[in-house]
Amino acid sequence: MRKLSSTTRTALAAVLALTVTGTLVTVAVATSRDAPKSTGGSRTAEVATDKRSVTHDQNERVPEGARWTQHYFPSADKSKTDLHADVLLPEKRPHGKKLPVILMVSSYFGHAGELKDERLPHTGPSDRFADLFEGADLFRQGYAVVMVDSRGFGGSSGCFDYGGPGDLADVSAAIDWSAGQPWSTGAVGMYGKSFDAWMGLLGNNAKKKALKAVVAQEPIWDLYQHSHSNGVPRPNGIIAPTTYNEIATIPPLPDDDKRYRKNAAYEQKHPECAATSVLAGTVDPGDPFWTQRDAVAGAKNTDTPLLFTQGLTENNTKPLGMEEYLANHRGVERGWIGPWDHVRGNERGADGKLAMGRAGWLKETMAFFDEHLKGEKPAERLPNFAVQDNSGVWREEETWPNATTTPTLDLGRGSYTDIGSGSDPTRDAERAARFGAPSFLIRSEPVAQDVRVIGAPSIAMTASGTGNVMVRLYDVAADGTGVAFNEQVARLDEQRLTLGLKSSDWTLEKGHQLAVEIGTVNAPTWIDSPSEKKISIKGAKLVLPLADPSKDRGTQGDRAPFLDQYKKLNTTKLKKTPATFSLPAVNSAG
Repeated sequence: MRKLSSTTRTALAAVLALTVTGTLVTVAVATSRDAPKSTGGSRTAEVATDKRSVTHDQNERVPEGARWTQHYFPSADKSKTDLHADVLLPEKRPHGKKLPVILMVSSYFGHAGELKDERLPHTGPSDRFADLFEGADLFRQGYAVVMVDSRGFGGSSGCFDYGGPGDLADVSAAIDWSAGQPWSTGAVGMYGKSFDAWMGLLGNNAKKKALKAVVAQEPIWDLYQHSHSNGVPRPNGIIAPTTYNEIATIPPLPDDDKRYRKNAAYEQKHPECAATSVLAGTVDPGDPFWTQRDAVAGAKNTDTPLLFTQGLTENNTKPLGMEEYLANHRGVERGWIGPWDHVRGNERGADGKLAMGRAGWLKETMAFFDEHLKGEKPAERLPNFAVQDNSGVWREEETWPNATTTPTLDLGRGSYTDIGSGSDPTRDAERAARFGAPSFLIRSEPVAQDVRVIGAPSIAMTASGTGNVMVRLYDVAADGTGVAFNEQVARLDEQRLTLGLKSSDWTLEKGHQLAVEIGTVNAPTWIDSPSEKKISIKGAKLVLPLADPSKDRGTQGDRAPFLDQYKKLNTTKLKKTPATFSLPAVNSAG
């Protein structure tokens, strides 16, 4: 955003609009040469009653073309949680003009900073989605923006709830409040990435008529699977709640209003707020902590139109629970799916290349909102799903996943020793020599045609022994090198075990083999406790959704830059073993 000129800054004060019990109060923060001298390095404020909203010319933290006000309203439950919202309306909105609302609910909208205290000179609305405001020319297009702090964050009171009933109540209240404002048409769309995208999924689950569309980039689909894999902890289960607790304790700015500052201090004064982080370590998926946060089950029979992105090679919000959520959801579904990491649809790398490789994310987002919030017919046809597989080529699909055959493949039996893995290859080799092989490998015959693994495979097996198991799928070239493209782990609590793997869109070229590795957990994406016991596996059967790529319909887009990095990090030379099963032929007719 453009900074004020020195002349303008000399002539103007940054007037910061705040709302207390429904009354607008402005805080004038002097800037540049007009700033009064402060003592002890503190930021000073001069308070005056005023009913005006605040523009960019008055406060450079306000987006250009917008007017900023702040508001408070209660959550939808009986917790007495006080929710804070920053509202941005078009600066030149005609008197009485009603607007559709783009709503975001998040942990990241605190005035002092997104992830930490950024030492900002004075208060103002978050610029987390400045790329949307500016890139989509949002205010000129006639939209209102409401950014709500979920409980425990920013100017909202209460304890961080990690997607629980409290967060659902907050999202529900935010939708109702946004729809009910005098400047609102009553049509609300939700937008976000990661945490706030997850809040959008909860918005869908709230089943509010006012919510007309959700745009969710790289959301958390299934919180348990984001934190654990069948009883084996993931680092996210520790990192995420710890990070959010740190964000919740970011202090407010000195010139935030009294109500904001009071709410912002809530978590610091209530030690019970830490309980959520402790409970997030619960490994049992049937525990009430997780069942109360089951967004997949909550999506059953919902129908809010949904536009999403999902990186199938994600290191953060992996495609786990995605297909189950989409199956429970009955509304319009569109998406961008492919081999990228945790990025936005319009994000670019340091080299200027689009991180997903495809242009037009903001344009498509606004067309989606225009259609569902304004009732405007799209100006151009866009594919329901734009998908990139490991070839780096984009195609369009009417539905996804769209397997034409789903065989059950007999993998037989084998054994391994659950020794885990470490950072010292010599030590790992010594342990393997002492305890036995840490895994065994099963290969298919070379495929006779290009065949795509599409959607979420699953594997069932009978295991004897105590410890953990990891299943990996490899795309094996003729030279014996294999790229691991899917994996899942589990704690061996039951003799008969079924594992659902993550969603894939990976094409095995003609002459390549599929290899399945079953063994100990040897990846840094899980925190395992190896038993050092021998595990025997029998009756292993792989359910593999397959499709024919020969009739793909191409669409615009370039190779996602992360794809080559992913392949490099996940390629290894595999031990040669005989082929023991075959993949069936596939064809587009099914």
